[in-house]
Amino acid sequence: MGSLQCQCTEHEYKNEALRYYFFKCGLSFNYNLSLDIERCDLESRINNTTHHTDQNGLDRLIVRRGLPFTITLHLRSGSQFEAGVSTFRLIVEIGPLPKEQSGTKSTFSLTDSALKTAWSVSTNSPPGNVVSLSVSSPPDVPIGLYSLTLDQGQKVKLGEFVLLFNPWCAKDAVYMEEERDRQEYVLSQAGLIYKGTTKRIKASPWTFGQFEPGMLDICLKLLDENPKYSSDADADCSGRRNPVYVTRVISAMINSNDDKGVLVGNWSGDYDDGVRPSHWTESVAILHQWADNCCQRVRYGQCWVFAAVACTVSRALGIPCRVVTNFGSAHDTNSNLLIEFLYDEDGNDISDDSVWNFHVWVDNWMARPDLDAGYDGWQASDPTPQEKSEGVFCCGPVPLKAIKEGELNLKYDAPFVFAEVNADVVEYVKLTNGRMVKMGGSSIDVGHFISTKAVGSDERHDITHLYKHPEGSLQEREVFERAKHHHELQQKGEEPGLKVKIKVSPDMDIGADFDVFAVTNNTEADKTCRVMFYARIVSYDGKPGANCGFIEDLTMEVPTGKGQRLPLRLEYVDYGNTITSDRLIQLVLIVIESSPREFHKAKRTIVLENPDIAIKLLGEPRVNQKLSAQISLQNPLPEPLQNCFFSVIGAGLTDGKILIQNVGTVGPKQEVKYTVEFTPTSTGSRTLTVDFDSDKLSNIKGYLNIEIKE
Repeated sequence: MGSLQCQCTEHEYKNEALRYYFFKCGLSFNYNLSLDIERCDLESRINNTTHHTDQNGLDRLIVRRGLPFTITLHLRSGSQFEAGVSTFRLIVEIGPLPKEQSGTKSTFSLTDSALKTAWSVSTNSPPGNVVSLSVSSPPDVPIGLYSLTLDQGQKVKLGEFVLLFNPWCAKDAVYMEEERDRQEYVLSQAGLIYKGTTKRIKASPWTFGQFEPGMLDICLKLLDENPKYSSDADADCSGRRNPVYVTRVISAMINSNDDKGVLVGNWSGDYDDGVRPSHWTESVAILHQWADNCCQRVRYGQCWVFAAVACTVSRALGIPCRVVTNFGSAHDTNSNLLIEFLYDEDGNDISDDSVWNFHVWVDNWMARPDLDAGYDGWQASDPTPQEKSEGVFCCGPVPLKAIKEGELNLKYDAPFVFAEVNADVVEYVKLTNGRMVKMGGSSIDVGHFISTKAVGSDERHDITHLYKHPEGSLQEREVFERAKHHHELQQKGEEPGLKVKIKVSPDMDIGADFDVFAVTNNTEADKTCRVMFYARIVSYDGKPGANCGFIEDLTMEVPTGKGQRLPLRLEYVDYGNTITSDRLIQLVLIVIESSPREFHKAKRTIVLENPDIAIKLLGEPRVNQKLSAQISLQNPLPEPLQNCFFSVIGAGLTDGKILIQNVGTVGPKQEVKYTVEFTPTSTGSRTLTVDFDSDKLSNIKGYLNIEIKE
């Protein structure tokens, strides 16, 4: 009998007697074990919910590494899966040139159970035409967009999925133990950013919106636009297994100084060809504008905008992140840990170094296996372009512990961050003859009230103790005991001699007139002094603007043991047209003793209070039901506001859109009201953020936390 070809499925041909009959008859049997796949269900609804990615939506598979996910294969009629008989392999790949050796490609077959250190697939499915597979990823593989392919001689693409860092997995480098921390630093889409001065710290709401439509894809695009990807895509994708590497990429790509990054920094006060930094209230519009315009730079950002967008990207990718504000933040240009202020005899600042009234960056949570033990946890990272790190405008991540202990040899950029919170300040006067005269200095001017939003509440959480040793600690007392103090310092708490300082009024509202005071005291003999006391507009980064009040070259007699109090009147007519949206005024007092010729200086920055935005809900907040809120604000100025409008946004409230209402002109001291309608799309705690802008008054923010019920 001739050799015949007979092709059938394993289900139709597993009887041993039938096998033997075919053999005796000389029939050749082609045993087809291939699965004939009709469709693959990636089970995104179940998987995304299990993996805490459901806020991204349920229409695509988004999972976190180190945690299994389920896919279901539906086979065509006549095809059947049987464990131990059916064979195939799965292939996962990331990047344009995936390689096994770099960890950007992995091929794996069915195993009895999930593996913890490698990609694996297992199943408990009974024989039949529906196969449920459990796919497991290691907790240290690259994050990003993967393709999933089934290989059984012929390859069938099953689909794509996004893999993220996993703060819920104890083996992942970004693991956080407390659920309340994960809710705040990974899942929360709204927060508070602190601005102002050490005397007036103000919270400003921000919508991070990391789960808003399109955000995840834009954040992944940001990684693909970084120069390291362009030069070696596979090495860059492989590096994305490490949150340290990804954080440095984010820090570099949020600013656009030397790449196709997101934001242009501008501290000039001229924003006519872009958006004033203080106008931004959320990250979504910024990232959409960047992505929708072929990665063209978005104009403009300042430190809190850079930090807030970095926070959005970090949380979107699964790296826990918080926004941090440092008050009295030093910018050390020559890395000597000293802020050297140099003035001419007229009091003009001719320094390169600076101390910002406040500066904002981010902390990211991660392990640091690249360092010695003990440096896991919060790491400072600064996306504002100030100085280069390894040739690129980025900064960090550096462990907070390294900053606190002054261990400046640790990666990355520890000296710069240490100076931001710990630098000493030295002040000199450069006389007309070229001689340098030391005017003063301080070791306590830098690094105060380092602040971030508290977990689970709108309270300010002071984290200065994580960056610096507190006053009164053992380390601080050792320094104190070594210092040499005069007997008068021990008795009175201060050294003898002429002292100068600035005092201010308790109520300094925008639009008001008020007094500030130069005070001199504690003299040992009669003094004849030359006094210069002036006020000038200043931006938050310390750059001076126009003068708005001054007393110049006044000769003042200070009697022995007594002091003098000299008022300086600040009037809205003088500061109103030049004050920036930061609402900061710097007061500078210079007192020169005639004999011996000694210089004394005091400096203080004040922030004028903005009016409050009142937000009142009208109705019961329920999901998918229209809700209204009444928004009101009173013009505090003695003149009308033109081109007034409210901008309203809230993740899960306004469908990813900014609701804008032009309210026209608001008269002097007049109240304006506006009712906004929106439909909540998800339950839980949500934040409605409101911004008011006009020709003379901007950067006015308000917010309301809303609990949306079923």
